[in-house]
Amino acid sequence: MTDPARFWDRAARKYAAAPIKDMAAYEYTLDRTRAYLKPTDRVLELGCGTGSTALLLAGSVAQYHGTDISPEMIRIARDKADRDAVETVSFAAARAEDGIAAAGPVDAILALNLLHLLPDAERVIAAAQRSLPAGGWFISKTGCLAEPSIGLRRLAFRAMIPMMRAVRLAPYVRSFSFAGLERTIESAGFDLVETSTGPAMSRYIVARKR
Repeated sequence: MTDPARFWDRAARKYAAAPIKDMAAYEYTLDRTRAYLKPTDRVLELGCGTGSTALLLAGSVAQYHGTDISPEMIRIARDKADRDAVETVSFAAARAEDGIAAAGPVDAILALNLLHLLPDAERVIAAAQRSLPAGGWFISKTGCLAEPSIGLRRLAFRAMIPMMRAVRLAPYVRSFSFAGLERTIESAGFDLVETSTGPAMSRYIVARKR
């Protein structure tokens, strides 16, 4: 079994150097997310990777804290923040649920390209709901390999993952459908405000705590 922290530690340098595959889709996610954030907000990003999104959004809010399971990802993120002299951002290595517990009060929690990598996604979403104030935002983008509307592509990806995990070339990946993911978020105590389908079989969801 692939240890997630070690897997992402090994992948960190290559991940940091890789270009964004679909810049238009990435900028769309940034723009839509930024539209829900206020200059006074405190934001927590779970699974922040090497901090690229954090550094682009941090200037729109009062405080931005990113966490990731990989200490090497966090080291790279901190180096970027120091290089760019971004003072409103901080980073820490932590599992998602631990990061929520340690962050203190926040106005928005982001989980971009993360939930499908978590075997305990329901617990993490529930922890996010508990930590947010009424009206707080939970914003996610999630790969959905069980979504029928994607067609046969999803079957090929799903078939490859166990083989790649066996040789430590892939992390754990959970198969959500769009509807199943949305029910999971709603059942945790959120109302869905915005949903859209992106490339790479992903679902972008903005949810507000009831």
